[in-house]
Amino acid sequence: MSKRDYYEILGVTKSAAADEIKKAYRKVAMQFHPDRNPGDKAAEEKFKEAAEAYEILSDNDKKAKYDRFGHQAFGPGTGGAGGGGFHGGMDMNDIFSQFGDIFGDEGFGGFFGGGRSRGGAKARGQRGSNLRIKLKLNFEEIANGVTKQVKVKKHVACTTCGGNGAKDKNSLQTCTTCNGQGQVRKVTNTFLGQMQTVNTCHTCNGEGTTVTAKCTACKGEGRVYGEETISIDIPAGVQDGMQLSMSGKGNAGERGGVSGDLIIMIEEEPHEALHRDGLNVAYDLYITIPDAIFGTSVEVPTIDGRAKIKIPAGTQSGKIFRLKGKGFPEVQGYAKGDQLIHVNIWTPQQVSAEEKEALEKMQESENFKPKTTKGEKSFYDRVKDVFK
Repeated sequence: MSKRDYYEILGVTKSAAADEIKKAYRKVAMQFHPDRNPGDKAAEEKFKEAAEAYEILSDNDKKAKYDRFGHQAFGPGTGGAGGGGFHGGMDMNDIFSQFGDIFGDEGFGGFFGGGRSRGGAKARGQRGSNLRIKLKLNFEEIANGVTKQVKVKKHVACTTCGGNGAKDKNSLQTCTTCNGQGQVRKVTNTFLGQMQTVNTCHTCNGEGTTVTAKCTACKGEGRVYGEETISIDIPAGVQDGMQLSMSGKGNAGERGGVSGDLIIMIEEEPHEALHRDGLNVAYDLYITIPDAIFGTSVEVPTIDGRAKIKIPAGTQSGKIFRLKGKGFPEVQGYAKGDQLIHVNIWTPQQVSAEEKEALEKMQESENFKPKTTKGEKSFYDRVKDVFK
């Protein structure tokens, strides 16, 4: 079953601002919230579907990738360098943990179902920030895909306290204000009856615990500045400037908070002989005048080695030969580009007296005077034909 368009799920357009996307998600999430639809599996799936859409569209990098490649941007073969943590099986607890604050004030977790503590719960600690790195790739790595081991300097979880920021286990206590729930509930009597509201606990900032003595290694942050070696799977066919995202591989959050994402920007290393044009590869081949007249066989460089091609006798300058399938593959697709070889006839800038005499004799021959065949295509037309 194919996935629905994320914009369609939330009922917004591609030009929608962040606030509009958030408002639309809140509306859909409230409509299909499990507390409002107990036992309704269809509503639960739509609730998950909306959360997945919001996860992508609320993140600028993921949204840009989705706008460019659609659902394929987060499909199999991206090596995890794509969407967020929800793809491939939504988890309700993850949804409430990450997005629960969006509709927590509506009283979910008591007003619509009674006792669902996860309804407005806030994740422990503060979420870590995203990290951006540049990754240089050569033509061969881009064409075939590659796994890179990259050392990234960033905030990592403190191993001394396990990320909770406390000096020891006795220094981490349950918050007495919210009794470890991370939120406080208030019941107000109105003419419609009792109305319950849920707010983040200000004592523990929604974490449910308080630290009485800070860890000396991380000063209570639950994280330290360090280094991590990350394995990055790059799919074949990426292009210069393309951004990939690895969920949870950014800076560690404070006091056990969710880690940010790692944003990888692709940089293409220039090839000494080849040039990229979308999925195609271009190469300028220079041959001598005799080779153009008599024909020859030459070797040309390709992405994955060298290939031998035949130059027919009488080849004109500007002729374009095509090596089928010797270009780049399409990211998450089946198309593959070609290698285009543009023939240039090299003209010497200096000749000897003997060569000059021979050339002058040839110049007098009718066979060496330019002749164009009626209907012969121009260079511009030939280039257009190649790219059809």
